[in-house]
Amino acid sequence: MCGRYELHTHPAAIALAFGLSAPPALRPRYNIAPMQPVPIVRQNSAGERVLSEMRWGLVPRWAKDPSIGAKLINARGEGIADKPAFRAAFQWHRCLLPADGFYEWKPVKGGKQPYLVAGKSGAPLGLAGLYERWLAPDGQVLDTCTIVTTDANDLLRDVHDRMPLIIAPEDYARWLDRSTSAVTDLITPYPANALNVHPISSRVNAVKNDDASLLERVEEAPVDEGPEPVPDDVDVPEQQSLL
Repeated sequence: MCGRYELHTHPAAIALAFGLSAPPALRPRYNIAPMQPVPIVRQNSAGERVLSEMRWGLVPRWAKDPSIGAKLINARGEGIADKPAFRAAFQWHRCLLPADGFYEWKPVKGGKQPYLVAGKSGAPLGLAGLYERWLAPDGQVLDTCTIVTTDANDLLRDVHDRMPLIIAPEDYARWLDRSTSAVTDLITPYPANALNVHPISSRVNAVKNDDASLLERVEEAPVDEGPEPVPDDVDVPEQQSLL
């Protein structure tokens, strides 16, 4: 899955990487969380790439209550074209979420160890996304988005079994093309040799912590291997019936 990410690249570099006509008005953010406004790159009706701000957590057009967005921060790539919550957005409203890195958590003794995953090249990543516009009965408009996920690659499988779908720069145009939905071949794990991963501080767990120190490497905590085995020569008391 993908529940947190960060974006600190200079706006001019973001514009260059994603083919925008001008640098966007963005500030560095190191702990972007669901239900917050996030920048997305999409293609407008004129075929131009534009950057828009939308709330992270997709609200389908048919939804009766926008609170459903909290449950739709991610969209599993497998079968996405047929899933009621995502099929319309997958057909017409695909987007990219610029990110310098994303966070995943691995079970360890005493809790979970957060990790930062980033591209080796240092360039921002294009996370695959979908977006929708929801209209409330009173006429209120809500624009929302979700991040598409896929199976983890060999580098990340030990940390988590899912990862965000990362689109290669040479495939940006095809993913954003609103005239076709023939892009399912792009739903595949990003090459492991193009990414780096390292453990970071648990300060990232608190959304209020939003500074560059979150990216720093820390010592990896020991893995939680489950309860200690009981020696063969120790008698284990029989559990009493609860009935």
